[in-house]
Amino acid sequence: MTTSPPASAAAAAGSANFSGYQKFVVAVLAFLQFTIVLDFMLLAPLGAIVIPALKITPSQFGLVVSAYAFSAGASGILAAGFADRFDRKKLLLVFYCGFVAGTLLCGLASDYRLLLLARMITGTFAGVVGSASMAIVTDLFPLQMRGRVMGLMQTAFGASSVLGIPLALLLSNRWGWNAPFFMIVGVCAVIGVVIRIYLRPVDGHLQLHSERNPFQHLVHTVSTRSYLLGFATTGLLSVGGFMLMPFMSVFMVHNLGLPVSDLPLIYMITGVFSIFAGPLIGRASDALGKYRVFSFGCAMTILMVLIYTHLHAIPLWVLVTVMVLLQIGIFSRMITASALMSAIPKPADRGAYMSISSSLQQMAGGLAAVIAGLIVVQAPEGTLLRFDTLGYVLVCTTLVSLTLMYFINRRVSRAAST
Repeated sequence: MTTSPPASAAAAAGSANFSGYQKFVVAVLAFLQFTIVLDFMLLAPLGAIVIPALKITPSQFGLVVSAYAFSAGASGILAAGFADRFDRKKLLLVFYCGFVAGTLLCGLASDYRLLLLARMITGTFAGVVGSASMAIVTDLFPLQMRGRVMGLMQTAFGASSVLGIPLALLLSNRWGWNAPFFMIVGVCAVIGVVIRIYLRPVDGHLQLHSERNPFQHLVHTVSTRSYLLGFATTGLLSVGGFMLMPFMSVFMVHNLGLPVSDLPLIYMITGVFSIFAGPLIGRASDALGKYRVFSFGCAMTILMVLIYTHLHAIPLWVLVTVMVLLQIGIFSRMITASALMSAIPKPADRGAYMSISSSLQQMAGGLAAVIAGLIVVQAPEGTLLRFDTLGYVLVCTTLVSLTLMYFINRRVSRAAST
């Protein structure tokens, strides 16, 4: 049984060129994603600076990271019933303004409690911004083009590594860990103005909206059988990724002996590869089949996670190589999974589906960060213990997600053929 379209057919379908406006939409949403991703990822590489600065434990740091995720998850669930009742542009702008305000509070935080509260506020708005962006992509681009769109948007992760995180680390080394958050606020202000002036209304879905009230719409979305598999897969993909991410910088500094001053270089090099790899992976997923590329990403992720979590003191070039290959595996999963699962909801349900999916992603990630903080222990000299256990958990979740994605791909392929 064929679960992916033939390569020649997929290549022909995915060869259409973007219009000028579509290029603008991809670019502005990619920049928006850059700010969201950078704000979210920022604390992980700053962990080696924040933990001693605020005199907190690894479990408290995991709670700070997960608070953002839990808040984003809760807000997404609450907003799901309303997500398809408004112009997606207006919804995006309102919650993006709230996200900027929360980020400003992070920069003004002076202790653990204030930082925890600020991250909760930021996450509350960021969760809806991400789902609104995905709904806009799904509304404006056909499935045959979404691999490339997702690949280009995922360059936000690479750009945050190349430009954002190294600059943030330099700013934090010079003016304190709070400084990078003020940088993000400035960038967000520019992007918000561009969206307000140039992005056209995205309200075609309003013509398809039923007479259900927001609560009924939410219940309908979470109870639709064809959507449940997508929700489960989204949550599972997040659990594995969030296990490692909050403690990678701490692991590199204390377990591998990497100087803190070399962290910007690590993130910059891996980010450069990510910027080039994202569009290539997206194009490959449109041409070769999204599930095939997803399977490759799972295999690469499993191999490199097992290697990374068992590393000891190694030369810098070896660590960079491992990080780059791990990033390629993760990107191959993220891009193809996003493209495939965007085809699951009906147009009238896309906003609600994306909000709930984003919420599950955030909450599963937050739970994973908390569990990871309970699993790993920091020895008196700073070394992380039981870090390899996190790798084994990620391998298991990757294998299960590969199986679930097979059924999603089969369902999407069957729907496309009819």
